[in-house]
Amino acid sequence: MSSIEIVSKIEALKELEALAAEAAAEIDALKDTIKKEMDNRGVEELEAGQYIARFTTVVSNRLDTTALKRENSAIYQRYIK
Repeated sequence: MSSIEIVSKIEALKELEALAAEAAAEIDALKDTIKKEMDNRGVEELEAGQYIARFTTVVSNRLDTTALKRENSAIYQRYIK
């Protein structure tokens, strides 16, 4: 592959990456709009024509490994991989 072809491929890649970033931003904006409407209606599931939109609150509990390592290093060392 010549240098000109590589430059052409890189430029095409950059163009597509910019397009993907723009599409991702638009997707996020649309999701936010739908979520806001659902929040205004006080629902976690919304039927719209043939579509059902669901946005639920997820509560997760995670282990604070930094605190565990600081407070009880022996237990931390025993369970790390």
